[in-house]
Amino acid sequence: MATGRGRTFLFLQGPHGPFFRRLGRQLAAAEARVWRVGFNAGDRMMWGGDGYIAFRDDPAHWEATLAAILEDRGVTDLVLYGDTRPVHAVAVALARARGLTVHVFEEGYLRPYWITYERGGSNGHSRLMDLSVAAMQAALGGRDHDPPDAPARWGDLRQHMFWGAAYHACVLAGSRAYPRFRPHRDETVAQELGLYLRRIASLPVRRLQRMLAERRVRGGGFPYHLVLLQLAHDASLRRHSPFAGIAEFVREVLDGFARGAPPHHHLVFKAHPLEDGRVPLARIIRDEAKALGIAARVHFVRGGKLAQLLNRAESTVTVNSTAAQQALWRGLPVKAFGAAVYAKPELVSPQPLPAFFAAPQRPDVAAYRSFRLYMLFTSQVRGGFYSAEGRGEALRRVTDMMLRATDPYESLAAPGAAAAQHLRLAATAPGPR
Repeated sequence: MATGRGRTFLFLQGPHGPFFRRLGRQLAAAEARVWRVGFNAGDRMMWGGDGYIAFRDDPAHWEATLAAILEDRGVTDLVLYGDTRPVHAVAVALARARGLTVHVFEEGYLRPYWITYERGGSNGHSRLMDLSVAAMQAALGGRDHDPPDAPARWGDLRQHMFWGAAYHACVLAGSRAYPRFRPHRDETVAQELGLYLRRIASLPVRRLQRMLAERRVRGGGFPYHLVLLQLAHDASLRRHSPFAGIAEFVREVLDGFARGAPPHHHLVFKAHPLEDGRVPLARIIRDEAKALGIAARVHFVRGGKLAQLLNRAESTVTVNSTAAQQALWRGLPVKAFGAAVYAKPELVSPQPLPAFFAAPQRPDVAAYRSFRLYMLFTSQVRGGFYSAEGRGEALRRVTDMMLRATDPYESLAAPGAAAAQHLRLAATAPGPR
C-alpha cells in the first residue's frame, strides 16, 4: 500500500490555478508532510492553505535559503512545474546532490488531453531523450492497443487564460509584500497581465481573422507545408533549441522554403493558441516573405484547432513543439530543429530544410505507434491543469504515481499492480484529431 508516511514534499512554482494546492492536499491525506515555497502573492493565492513558506529575500540568496529549508524540514521530495526557470534549476541541482526525488510536471507531450509527470527532468532533460525506440518497444514487451478515437475534452484554453490573468493580477496587487520578486520571463508582471487581458479581449477579432485565414488555405487548392509556431517564452524554445528566439526560426524556415519548395507549394504558419502578441509574428512573416519574393505563397493563421490544417498538409516544420506529434500520428513528415522527446531518427527527418521542402521524408509509422504507446503507458496522465474536470481526472491518478517507489518508466517494466494499472488506464486513451 502506497502512503506518504515518513515523506516530506516541498512544492515550488506550479501551473496557474489550484492544481498544486489540490495535489498537496491529497498528499497530506496520504499522511505525507507538505510545504510550499512561494515567491509572490500569486503563489500565495494559488496555494491558499497551511504549510506556506514565503521567500522575500534577494534572488541571490535563494540557493542558501533553499538548502536550509531542505535540511530543517527534512524534505524527501521536490515538486515543481517545469525545470528550467532559474529558481527551479537551482532547486533541482540541490535536490540531486542530496539524493531527493524530483517530481516534474509539464504540459502533456501528447496534449491537450494529457499532462506530463516525470522524475528528474522534462522536455530536453527527460529520460525519454536517452531512450531509443527499440528500447521502448522492448519495454512494451509486445503489448499493443489501438486507442479509441473519441477524445475527452477538458476545455482548458479559456481556463488557462483566466488563471494566468488571475495569477498575474495577484502578483501585481501584492507586489509590496514581495519587493524583490523578479519574474523568470523578460516581461514585467504588469506587462504579463496586460498581455493576458489583451489576449482575452481580442478573442472575437482573432477568431474572425483565423476563420478567414483558414478558409483561404482550405479553399486555395494548393499543396502546403505547415509550420508549428511556439510561444516566444516557451522553455523548450529558449533552453532546448539552436535559436535565440522565434523570429530567428521564422526567418530560417522562410529562407529554406524559398530555396527548396516547388513553386506551386505554399507555406502556412500556425500560431500557438495562446500567442499573445509579445513578438509581432504576422509582421515579421509578411516582411520576410516579401523580401524573398514569396509573399503570395505564405499564410499566417492565428491559433485555433490544428487538426483540419494537419489533415491537408504535405509536411510539418517546428522547433520542438509537442504539437508535432499530431503530425507524426498522421504519418506526416516532420522537420524538428530543437531537442524534443520525439526527435528520434525513425520519426523526424534529417534532411536540410530546402531538401525537406522539395521532397520530405516520411516517419516510420510503426515506430511512432510504439513511441506513443510507451508514453501513454508511462508519463502521460489523462487530464489537465486548468479546468475543474481536467484537474479531477489527473488528480485521480497522479498522487499514487508520486507515492510509488519507481518512476513512470520503471513502473512499466516492473511486474505487479503498478504496470497493470498503467496499461489499463492507457487502454482508454484517445488519439489526436
